[in-house]
Amino acid sequence: MTGQRRQKEKRKKHKKKDEKIVKGLAYAVGLWYNKRSVPAVYAGCHNKENRIMDEITAKQRISELRKLLETYNEQYYMQDNPSVSDYEYDMRMRELETLEQQYPQFAAPDSPTHHVGGGVSRTFDKVQHTVQMMSLQDVFSFAEMDAFLQRCQEAVPQPEFIVEPKIDGLSVSLEYTNGVFTRGSTRGDGFVGEDVTANLRTIANIPRQLHGAPPFLEVRGEVYMPRASFAALVEQQEQNGETPAKNPRNAAAGSLRQKDAAVTAQRSLDIWIFNIQQADGDYPQNHLDSLRYLESLGFPTVIPRSGRCQTAAQVQAEIEKIGAARDGYAYDTDGVVVKVDSFAQREEMGATSKVPKWAAAFKFPPEEKETVLREIQLSVGRTGVITPVAIFDPIQLAGTAVSRATLHNQDFISERDIRLGDTIVVRKAGEIIPEVLRSVKHAEDAAPYQLPECCPVCHTPAVRDPEEAALRCPNPDCPAQLMKRMIHFVSKDAMNIDGLGPQNLAALQNGGLLHSVADLYRLTATQLVELDRVAEKSADNLIRAIDASRANSLDRLIFALGIRGIGSRAAKLLCERFPSMDALLSATAAEIQEIDGFGEVMAESVVSALQEPHMRQLIQHLREAGCNMTYQGAVVEDTRFAGMTFVLTGTLSAMKRSEAKEQILRYGGKVSGSVSKKTTYVVAGEAAGSKLDKANELGIPVLSEEEFRQKLQERNETK
Repeated sequence: MTGQRRQKEKRKKHKKKDEKIVKGLAYAVGLWYNKRSVPAVYAGCHNKENRIMDEITAKQRISELRKLLETYNEQYYMQDNPSVSDYEYDMRMRELETLEQQYPQFAAPDSPTHHVGGGVSRTFDKVQHTVQMMSLQDVFSFAEMDAFLQRCQEAVPQPEFIVEPKIDGLSVSLEYTNGVFTRGSTRGDGFVGEDVTANLRTIANIPRQLHGAPPFLEVRGEVYMPRASFAALVEQQEQNGETPAKNPRNAAAGSLRQKDAAVTAQRSLDIWIFNIQQADGDYPQNHLDSLRYLESLGFPTVIPRSGRCQTAAQVQAEIEKIGAARDGYAYDTDGVVVKVDSFAQREEMGATSKVPKWAAAFKFPPEEKETVLREIQLSVGRTGVITPVAIFDPIQLAGTAVSRATLHNQDFISERDIRLGDTIVVRKAGEIIPEVLRSVKHAEDAAPYQLPECCPVCHTPAVRDPEEAALRCPNPDCPAQLMKRMIHFVSKDAMNIDGLGPQNLAALQNGGLLHSVADLYRLTATQLVELDRVAEKSADNLIRAIDASRANSLDRLIFALGIRGIGSRAAKLLCERFPSMDALLSATAAEIQEIDGFGEVMAESVVSALQEPHMRQLIQHLREAGCNMTYQGAVVEDTRFAGMTFVLTGTLSAMKRSEAKEQILRYGGKVSGSVSKKTTYVVAGEAAGSKLDKANELGIPVLSEEEFRQKLQERNETK
């Protein structure tokens, strides 16, 4: 057999192994996330009708996952406030990757699998990255890591690998001109980031000046918050009645993106530098020596003391060593990065649109620990849902103490047969949300746990929601529901009454001053001063904030009412169609369902909530209190796009689609999610799909991104 043929056979063998790994993971992910028939989704079907059904199901799931992951990206990268754990995000991303591989006819260039998740906010100036700041491909087992190493060995001769901790922080670029730190930026979407130079200057570990540096040097690093600093921050936030940061990564990201650099300076951030992005002149041409070079210039680096690895066994040993030691690190790590050492070999291997082919991140599985369940507390939410919460002996998970986790509902408890006194297994997936996985040992004489038949606060008989697994308190005057509704009512995206935190609201409720959110508008400064820790000036400020909220646009009030399924965006859409409270109160479910994005369930939810006598009475009281009952709309700078409807499709390179949408709304236009005869323009970015085809079919004018920007600029100049 010739050498060429041997290589071909070897590649074929490894390809089969990779496919086996992918299929196995696909099956497991499907089982984990979907209670549907996994073989029906992933396995090949011989019957033509079944195959069509499979493709329909796969297409629907792919669409669901793309929307979900874009939402998660927005929360994680732009809002620094993730709603799911890293582990859940990774698993959903992997599920999407697997489905796109098995159904290539549904692949799309703008899928989250093909681009970095970050973006650029309007708070900071944009920075165009000369060298793309890429993400990393994730692997979740040693089998997958072995497959990655074998692909590297097939691509280049005798590669050596560097293994280093994956620091859980915010990736940044630092630029030095003639040895002086001149600019720093976030990764953003990999191509465009945010200029956060002033905030980065507050990090003591970043050198302001380098000695012996080339004329120009750009390096990449990870800004993080040490665990000790994070613990101090959370303690301070809790003392101030603020919502504590979820984990060190999000605390670091939020701190670095503060408008005021003085706030960043107080957060005790740190940094590790791990890569040379570009440089003028000569510098080492392998990773390990480049880290030593960066250290000699004065940068803080993590240099692997074990040196280079040649085999999969050596790589695995290093991963295990870092995994065993990571609890003792001063910073959080969510995995290990394995990289080809030689820059020349990296160049030869290349990259996809999102990740280099010469590096992979081994993600640690969520840490699991056993503890004893001591109590199940019941929490009543603003919609009446009664949620059981496990209280257990404190354990250390991902660097923080954990002593409670939600048990969701009766079905969750029964399926896992969780009983008081049980030894349970808890994990903190993605170092964010504690969750009870299972019971491993019942206490002696322990009985199955059943949620009570009555609300634990007002003792009203509870009802089981026929469409959900939730148990609800039906009493709208339940004190627990009222408290949660008030917290929601005064929140930033609702009526935005600054200074009325949970403690003050609880004191007012306990003092008999709040029986409804409408009672907020009857408060006086004298009543507020009687509360603990409320000074006269603070009381006056609170009264002014309450008075100012009366003028809020109707969409804020609708969101503040807490109608199930209606977030701030849905509230705006409602008010755009029904711009007064009276019009909305008279609307039918069929009329509401005509709004783009509203389905039957949402429409029925709105009508049902607004027809409820208690809600009608509350709205009347708010009207009598002087709350605005009309929609003031978005801030429109001029009406250049009045009467026009735009549809955005494809990937925009110079701005995010959300920014383009904001521009259109600002100038009086509307943005739709689908193309119809009513569409005025379709703005088509890179890799536009079916919406562009539909526009061409209907003869709708299509604007390129550049034409859209020119139109904005032309109209700006003639304002």
